[in-house]
Amino acid sequence: MTSSTSDARAVTILTTFAVVAASAAVVVVALRARESSRANSSARHERGERADVLRAIGNTPLVRVESLSAITRCDVYAKCEFLNPGGSVKDRVARRIVEEALESGELVEGGVVCEGTAGSTGVSLAMVCRALGVECFVAMPDDAAMEKSALVEAYGARVVRVRPVSIAHRDHFVNVARRKAESARASHGAGAGFFADQFENLANYRAHKEGTGVEIYDELGDALDAFVCACGTGGTLAGVGAALLEKNPAVKIFLADPQGSGLFNRVVRGVMYTQEEAEGKRLKNPFDTVTEGVGINRITENFKIMLERSNMLAGAIKVSDVEAVAMSRFVAKHDGLFIGSSSAVNLVAAVRVAQSLGPGHRVCTIACDSGLRHMTKFWSNEYLAAHGLTPRDVECGERLDFLDRDVQVTPARCY
Repeated sequence: MTSSTSDARAVTILTTFAVVAASAAVVVVALRARESSRANSSARHERGERADVLRAIGNTPLVRVESLSAITRCDVYAKCEFLNPGGSVKDRVARRIVEEALESGELVEGGVVCEGTAGSTGVSLAMVCRALGVECFVAMPDDAAMEKSALVEAYGARVVRVRPVSIAHRDHFVNVARRKAESARASHGAGAGFFADQFENLANYRAHKEGTGVEIYDELGDALDAFVCACGTGGTLAGVGAALLEKNPAVKIFLADPQGSGLFNRVVRGVMYTQEEAEGKRLKNPFDTVTEGVGINRITENFKIMLERSNMLAGAIKVSDVEAVAMSRFVAKHDGLFIGSSSAVNLVAAVRVAQSLGPGHRVCTIACDSGLRHMTKFWSNEYLAAHGLTPRDVECGERLDFLDRDVQVTPARCY
């Protein structure tokens, strides 16, 4: 069989798998939405709430990842945020940001919500804005997966893809979105343009503190030993961590960080530093990794919450692209979980935490989005090969040989 034929067959198999996974996700969301609607329709009517798609956000399934649990002899759980109606954990954040803006008057009906994002937040905002009767403008780096901008446009939002540059540059996608909001206000008055600002807007943190974190505790209670996830804005880890610690001060909160991001060193050494920058080997901006949506080289207001709270973070785990790619293939083959890049980073870190705690513990993380948004990049062997990555053989369900044996959980010393 020729290489091209083999590649074509692989693409066909992956595409079929993706369609099946997407169909299953739609069915699960529909069933959850219907069940919730029947149970709460009278209460919603009394409160005057609309029974729209936004009511289906949250209360996502928590699944035990059987293969990783068996290997670590711990219970490894993943909160399946890809089963939100917009397909990612960012649905929660988008709804909270837009609803708070409408309540405060910073945004008026018919106005435009503007955001700079690597993709998933843009998709969620486009969905939420359509449901709430406002417009949406999204600026994203042009190296983000094409699936993401296509989804944003499918909701009727406007997308502008810009070249990746430093956040200090006026043409960084975040700054492009900010100027768009300012222009709308200048032309049409207060409330006509609203900059969502997911990195600094603490509605992000509140969405997870009052939603995601509470849901995890409700299901696992005090039996949960640790929670771990990667950070882009920092809202998920800060919000979930705060909610869990309020209920159980003994739970341990860990940061997962992809290669090229400076957050790991900020947490364990107290300084924002990346080896790629020091060695002058950075391949792309903002940092050298094939993962999307996590990792950053600045401290956001959402992340700052964890730095200002003494001993909130127990430690951090560095995750390589090689490990993330292999983990995504491993859980797809052994658990039927078809995940994106940030979810793969989270599962690698969850295994590290489980191994550090020892058998019998419970560890939870976030499955942020599915592999459906990463077919042309993270799930493309051709794209990975161009970046010097080849998915490892993950047929064996009894070992995780693809994990770097020299990497350990590092205690936090960031205060």
